[in-house]
Amino acid sequence: MSEPPLVVGVPGSLRAESYTRRGVERALDGARRAGGRAELLDLREYDLPTFDADRDAPGDAAAFTERVRAADSVLLGTPMYHGSYSSALKTALDYCGFEEFEDKTVGLLAVAGGGFPVTALEHLRSVCRALNAWVIPHQVAIPRARSQFEGRELVDEDLDERTLTLGRRAVQYADIEPDPDSFEGDQNVGAR
Repeated sequence: MSEPPLVVGVPGSLRAESYTRRGVERALDGARRAGGRAELLDLREYDLPTFDADRDAPGDAAAFTERVRAADSVLLGTPMYHGSYSSALKTALDYCGFEEFEDKTVGLLAVAGGGFPVTALEHLRSVCRALNAWVIPHQVAIPRARSQFEGRELVDEDLDERTLTLGRRAVQYADIEPDPDSFEGDQNVGAR
């Protein structure tokens, strides 16, 4: 019998009390409930300097990309910064390429202090498609994050269920046959 799918969650926030991390952790709970294995890749634990293709020693990039590559599905979470995703997540993704994401199932979650973080989700979806990942249609937007959590728990039952569903979908679609490559994929060689 093969092992259950491995879902890794990458919260793109470096804050100690990150709502993004809480959201990704809850989605990973959904993955576990669906029978998957789940692992949080906390970017605070990796030395990932700004990507420089000429740099020989990129900190912990090899360890990070190895964990992403080993996953069957990846959940990317981000706080919305200036209408897009965080620089911490951008740097982590810059170290990744086709080896980590091609034909991989990816789920998206974004949080905002104000209204819905839709543009951050759209930007992440575009990046993942350019890497020929299969992005789960279901996504999670957590607006007004400060009022959505009590401690580590989501207080809105519908939003909590939506977040758990993202984790379940990451397990359910971990081995989906991906779409044909995107036209952007031919142009994108990724980090080497």
